Amino acid sequence: MRIIGIDPGTGILGFGVIDTDGSKVSMVDAGVIRTKVHQPLDERLVEIYNSLCEIIAENKPKIMVIEKLFFAQNVTTAISVSHARGVAMLAGKLAELEIVEYTPLQIKQALTGYGRAEKKQMQEMVRVLLGLKEVPKPDDCADALAAALMHATALRVK
Repeated sequence: MRIIGIDPGTGILGFGVIDTDGSKVSMVDAGVIRTKVHQPLDERLVEIYNSLCEIIAENKPKIMVIEKLFFAQNVTTAISVSHARGVAMLAGKLAELEIVEYTPLQIKQALTGYGRAEKKQMQEMVRVLLGLKEVPKPDDCADALAAALMHATALRVK
């Protein structure tokens, strides 16, 4: 089963594609989509959509796992990230992917056993679970892979 994980953002959107057969997981592709800081939001969203459509077409995942938003402080950031999240979900749905959502707490709990795990702990678990030599960079990429790994774990439990 091929899964694409998404860590939504308007400036940097992380993605990570993994394969799982129920017992093993391997990384297929991972990276980020970057948009220009002073670019209008509508143009950034088009760029995210087009880039994500290309990534989906190249990797052919069956499932998209996207992080649910959790923001306690900055409402403005939450709104712009929500836009990017919606565009990512649209790209996935139009590609006929199953869309699955998890909170950051659920992802951390599944990967580390602790819902309040530090970012470094999460990144190290992604590295270990995928058998990588180094932690995937930048953080957004590692977070997207963590989301995909969360669902691979959930599939094993079913």
